[in-house]
Order: sequence, then C-alpha cells, then structure tokens
Amino acid sequence: MPQDTLISTLFRQEVLAMSSYHVADATGLIKLDAMENPYSWPEDLKQQWLEALRDCALNRYPDPEAKQLKHTIRSTNAIADEWEIMLGNGSDEIIQLLLMALPTGASVLSPAPGFVMYKQLSDCLGLKYIGVPLRADNFDLDLPAMLAAIAQHQPSVIFIAYPNNPTGNLFSETAIKDIISAAKGLVIIDEAYTPFADVSFIGQLGQYANVMVMRTVSKLGLAGLRLGYLVGSPALIEQLNKIRLPYNINILTQVSAEFALSNSAVFEQQTQAICADRTMMMTQLNALEGIIAYPSNANFILFRVPKDRANDIFASVKQQGVLIKNMTPQGGLLVDCLRVTVGKPEENARFLAALKNSLDK
Repeated sequence: MPQDTLISTLFRQEVLAMSSYHVADATGLIKLDAMENPYSWPEDLKQQWLEALRDCALNRYPDPEAKQLKHTIRSTNAIADEWEIMLGNGSDEIIQLLLMALPTGASVLSPAPGFVMYKQLSDCLGLKYIGVPLRADNFDLDLPAMLAAIAQHQPSVIFIAYPNNPTGNLFSETAIKDIISAAKGLVIIDEAYTPFADVSFIGQLGQYANVMVMRTVSKLGLAGLRLGYLVGSPALIEQLNKIRLPYNINILTQVSAEFALSNSAVFEQQTQAICADRTMMMTQLNALEGIIAYPSNANFILFRVPKDRANDIFASVKQQGVLIKNMTPQGGLLVDCLRVTVGKPEENARFLAALKNSLDK
C-alpha cells in the first residue's frame, strides 16, 4: 500500500486537516517570542538546586501524585485544603485531559484570539470549537456575543485566559462572572500570566460549582520544567485523574519545581523587574510613529504596526538579531500585529532600536 494511502486511511480527518505547532528557531537571536522569563538563577541558588537533585532516585518511578510538590504549590499559592490540585506536563496536558474527558461532538468555547492550544487540541480530538471574537477596539470581551454563543452551543467547556494571550489584557471580572452564571458546563480560568497581574479567581472557587483555575510555573521562569496545575473541586479532579497518565510529572521536575517554589522570593523580584520594564516599553513603543501598543497585564506586549507592514517589519527585526512573534498569519483581529516578550533591559533596548530601524525603512 502506498504511504499516502496508508496515511489517508489510517488517521482521522481532523488530524489530516491540521498543521503542526511551529516553534521558531532562535539560534543566535535575542529570544523575545515565547513569553519566557529572561532571567536565570543566582549562582548560589543554582548550586543549592544541584545539591537537591543529587539524591534523585532516577532508577525509580516518581511519586505518581507528586504529593510533596502539590503541598508546596498549595502553601505558596494559599490554596485552601478543600480544593484538589492536579498536575500536568505543562498547561497543554491539562487542556488535553479536560478535552479528552468530553463526550464525542461536545462544544468548546473561548474568546478569540486566545491561547492557540484551546483550538488546536479541540480540533485534534474532533470536538466543535467556537471562537467568539473580542471587541475590535480594545480586545475586551464582547459579552453579548459570548452569552449568545453559550446559549446557542451549550459548550461543555469554556476557556478564559486571565490575562489573555496573545492580547495581554485583563477581561472584566464582572463579565467573566456573567459568563460563569450563564454556563452549563465547566469554565476554566487560565491564569498563566497572573504573576504579572496580581489577580486570581482561586479565592472565589467556593462561589461556583463549575469553575476551575489553571496555572503554570512556566512564566515565573521555569518554562523548561513543563509544569502546570489545575485547581478545583475534588469530585471534578477525580474524574480527570482517571485519564491522566501515571507518572506524568518526572522526578527531576518534581524536585526542581519544589525547590524553586520554596525560593519564590527570587521569582517575585524578577517579576517586579519585568513589570517595571513593561511599563517603560509601553511608553517607548507608543512614542514611535505608526505603532499602537495595547495595554498589557502579562509579560509581553501586543502592538499594531502600519497596515500591511507586519511581515516586513518582523523579518527586518529578526535580521537585526531579535526574534519576536508575528501574529498576522493568525488573521482576524491580529492582522498587522506583532508581539514582543519583555526581556532584560539590554534586550528590550536592542528590540526597540531594531523596530525603529525597521519603521524608518
């Protein structure tokens, strides 16, 4: 059998129609495309971490429930004992588990543009994804459109990123509560960027039976560990644990994340520095002719460039040694938009200089 025939008959049509997630090669470039914390650890902290890793039992399977790590997450984030925590190999795995648990043909709803994995994983699993466009003027929730879509499609899961990715803004808390009240299914509040916004729905979980909060340690400065977690009622987590693979969090991640979160003051200082630099970058971006930088409560800034110039400006900035994210290919409200992660001061300066040079061409 020819391989093309094998592939076309073997894989589901939803998979055949998809494109794989592309990660840009950042070799030799200042990397400001992936919302990573640009700071590493102090040398003395690195040595303490290596000592913590020294006695890892690599010959044994890790604790399947990662009990010690979950205890540290609970205490670090003031999560009450009445709520259960499920860990995932990044937020991506948690999203995947949530969607895998849904019945065939279920609907999944999210504001659009939003985190690409909501749609990517919904499509992969053959679910019906509905993206409800944000308001074009300020990327805020279009509440009437959201409520109408909920009434029409009755989604099993609604994802709301808070702050939103890729726009960086915080949606109205009142609007989110209206959505929660209208929803018959789960509402997942994705708080990946909450360290830069100082807001959370974790303290309000007791008010709603259908709300869960998802977080990650990636944006704190631990992206390489691939660790996310979901907080919600024990009854809901129990169902998701049935399909979570055992040992999904390896022992090196468990020990490293526990060590890092036990030294959270370092990350708090880095977060404060990033927020201060974000404010300066916003001012400098909006001072450039033809640039509109949108308010951000995350560690990145979405900005609009002159019409039909996004591809050229992105390529020019990259040619000058700085990799940012070109959002134009996603279409819709993101046409003519680029996104930059807040880096170290010297990296931000290089980016701004490269952008100015590109605009002047």
